[in-house]
Amino acid sequence: MAKATKTSRSSGGAKIHEQNLQRGSGGELHQTTADRADTMTTAQGGPVADDQNSLRVGPRGPLVIDDFHFREKIFHFDHERIPERVVHARGYGAHGFFETYKPLSKYTRADFLQRAGEKTPAFVRFSTVAGSKGSFDLARDVRGFAVKIYTQEGNWDLVGNNIPVFFIQDAIKFPDLVHAVKEDPDSAFPQAQSAHDTFWDFISLTPESMHMIMWVMSDRAIPRSFRFMEGFGVHTFRLLNAKDESTFVKFHWKPKLNLQSVAWNEAVKINGADPDYHRRDLWEAIKTGNFPEWELQVQLFDQKFADEFEFDVLDPTKIIPEEQIKPMPIGRLVLNRMPDNFFAETEQVAFMTQNVPPGIDFSNDPLLQGRNFSYLDTQLKRLGSPNFTHIPINAPKCPFAHFQQDGHMAMRNPVGPINYQPNSFDTGPRESPTRGFRAFPDVEAGPKARLRPESFADHYSQARQFFISQTEIEQNHIAAALTFELSKCKLPVIRERVVSHLLNIDDRLAHTVADNLGLPKMPKPADAAVPTRQDLPPSPALSIVENGPQRFEGRKLGILVTDGTDAALLKAVQNALKKAGASWELIAPKIGGITASDKSHIPADQKIDGGPSVLYDAVALLPSEAGMADLLNEATARDFVADAFSHCKFIGYVAAAQPLFAKAGIDDMDDGCIALSGAKDVKGFIETLGNLRLWDREPVVKME
Repeated sequence: MAKATKTSRSSGGAKIHEQNLQRGSGGELHQTTADRADTMTTAQGGPVADDQNSLRVGPRGPLVIDDFHFREKIFHFDHERIPERVVHARGYGAHGFFETYKPLSKYTRADFLQRAGEKTPAFVRFSTVAGSKGSFDLARDVRGFAVKIYTQEGNWDLVGNNIPVFFIQDAIKFPDLVHAVKEDPDSAFPQAQSAHDTFWDFISLTPESMHMIMWVMSDRAIPRSFRFMEGFGVHTFRLLNAKDESTFVKFHWKPKLNLQSVAWNEAVKINGADPDYHRRDLWEAIKTGNFPEWELQVQLFDQKFADEFEFDVLDPTKIIPEEQIKPMPIGRLVLNRMPDNFFAETEQVAFMTQNVPPGIDFSNDPLLQGRNFSYLDTQLKRLGSPNFTHIPINAPKCPFAHFQQDGHMAMRNPVGPINYQPNSFDTGPRESPTRGFRAFPDVEAGPKARLRPESFADHYSQARQFFISQTEIEQNHIAAALTFELSKCKLPVIRERVVSHLLNIDDRLAHTVADNLGLPKMPKPADAAVPTRQDLPPSPALSIVENGPQRFEGRKLGILVTDGTDAALLKAVQNALKKAGASWELIAPKIGGITASDKSHIPADQKIDGGPSVLYDAVALLPSEAGMADLLNEATARDFVADAFSHCKFIGYVAAAQPLFAKAGIDDMDDGCIALSGAKDVKGFIETLGNLRLWDREPVVKME
């Protein structure tokens, strides 16, 4: 095996500079420490002479049972996989830090929120919910947004989603929800999608889900990137200060680059072109130094507001509109390092809602209470031992001490003869009433019963508020998503029941979906325990389109080039993108690249049939006249333009590219098609890209 370097480190960390072999006093050859450091070994440290062939009797004989290296290697391989998460199985993580903006001692005694500018290590895992580990990134689904902050008072896990509400109000229904949305137990499909009978049967019989359904059928469920989506703690929590005074809190992660999603037709094609689209995006952003960033904002309110609010703040299917309580920024989260090993960190990380430092406490939200109970069991099942906190990604980064001992794969045990408390030896850790976690001393009373509070009974009013808060474009997308999903349901009664719920949300929405499904007649509105409120105003904060970036920072331009491409124009586009904080990829007829107009050779990033326009936020067509001949005979070049146009993207083009529009069936080029006659046009083109889409085009192309 070739040596990686002449300088290495022993297990003790000392530097060694030796030749590979030394002679002993009898003249025999010995390996030096340097050689041993680069030699393959067994897990027990024994050097391996041959890793290519099993030990056998003769060249064609049977294997022998004493081949311990083969036995160990296959044994470990056979046990490489651990149970995947039942939900949130497909995830991707990154390291970073949380930086506090200003002291929050007025509201909380959590130590990491006491000093402005303090940076605390963090790890974040993004995920889909329904699909398995091998599913694709751009399923229509909720996205997990789980954050582990390694504070000096223990780990804080804010285990949330990119949607601020949930399907159910009580955790006892969680197994039913997940069973309904996962693949059918007899057929084992469909995978990573909710467009099937069992999910919509459950939803149609569970009115409390209707607010969440509006979110999941919106473009929030097909984000363009982890970097362009919000995160939410979902539940109402409490902050407790040094006097144990309580303030209710809801947590929001706001992306620095603002919101952006893809179109459904686009998502379907991205999944075929690059099923790792979100993973690759996060990897490339961090590896190129464009560190993703979110601001942690909090909605703070007291008991008086909770009592007077239109809905119950303990109901996880409700939000507090930002127009009623403006979120206050308290810090920022920056992701700046990818894991060294996906399995060791992203796959083995264990998040639990019960992990809170002193100064953060729980409310009586029944879904949160159930999650606190459930997650510990989950980690034991997945990671095989109560000692999963010994795994580095899960271990606190602050000093810790307890008397927990033994168990499967214990890496740390109490030292000395004392492993209990109290003891008479003044040995070991002791409780700290002043520093330790103290729960808010709330007073509760009432009968012990299985019940749902009446304050949880309004299932439609906020669903309506969400819908009317969307632009007309986004409303059309919700209607199209509902139509698509319900068209996959084979039982007509399920479609009818869902439409009956939609009648309680928005009459036009219900009739549009019914029309598109071809229902023979409109059902009656579903029985509503509480009539839908018509007085809730739109909340602009709920719209993606209204909260777009207005800049191209963090986005990517796909540039189609050929031999003879104008080198000066290409350079001007690249420089403008760099100045805007954006990136680009060059797509060419051959992956080997092109020879530009100045005779320079420019490598390509993608071959035309491997770099479809769905992978980019906008495109620029910069072929030469001579290079157009090959492109016009290339079906994928036609699709490159046709898809960009139908997905309402901005298209920059040189005069030579005009035949491509005709080839793509585009007769009338609109304001989103921007001529680039020279470097002087580039600045305006890049500024226009900040709008991301020309939504006025959508009625023409009928994208949804």
